[in-house]
Amino acid sequence: MPKKRIYVKNPPVWVSQNFLTSSETIERIIRRTTISKDDHVVEIGPGKGHITRVLVRCCRRVTAIEIDKRLYDRLAKEFEGYRNVRLHHHDFLKWNLPDRGDYKVFSNIPFSCTTSILRKLTESKNVPSEAWLVMEKGAAKRFLGQPAESLRSLLLKPFFDMDIVWYFSRDDFHPKPSVDVVLFHLKKKSLPDIPENQQKAYERFVTAGLKYGLRHLFTKKQLSRALHSAGINCDATLSEIRYIQWLCLFRCYREYVLRAEC
Repeated sequence: MPKKRIYVKNPPVWVSQNFLTSSETIERIIRRTTISKDDHVVEIGPGKGHITRVLVRCCRRVTAIEIDKRLYDRLAKEFEGYRNVRLHHHDFLKWNLPDRGDYKVFSNIPFSCTTSILRKLTESKNVPSEAWLVMEKGAAKRFLGQPAESLRSLLLKPFFDMDIVWYFSRDDFHPKPSVDVVLFHLKKKSLPDIPENQQKAYERFVTAGLKYGLRHLFTKKQLSRALHSAGINCDATLSEIRYIQWLCLFRCYREYVLRAEC
């Protein structure tokens, strides 16, 4: 007689996560950050508390947001006596980030939510001064514009410095991930490359440029001048244009097109 199959309708969230479990690795990478005793640190998805245990010893205050009720209850019990830990049972994407004061973020985020989490952090009214996010190497490279600039990289770079500061071993996680994982660093620029009053125009420019091409934005004569100013070969493809050249093209667009329309 064949065995009955057992189906789990709603497995807990943590079943699909890759937990960073090496305390030695966690301590080593946190020492390489600017996190100090004076900092307020937000942790997204603390899971089983491996990172939280290190953060509570390193900073003034830890705010941890956990969506899974079972994990939240476990964390609440473990950190009940800690005065510098505040736990929230909530979906981070629906949770309100601090609306005032400086804060930093350090998290091993769910890989499936990487883009949504980064967008929330970078588009909030009070963005973190710095963030360190454990994510897939491929996603990190897309945000960095490697090998070619993406819409997301072009929208982030005017306002944030970004880099990869750590390459993990897959053995640092449980269960072991099927992809390479890195620590992605994001830091708010003290002086953005694009003034706030030009942000929307820049966003429309790069969005249209990537979608329709530069010929959609300039006349033939304007485009020739803009490419020359940006140091771009006339037969270059969009994938060959680097961020600093997009900045130059935008400035040309403002001078040749937007001012002419006023």
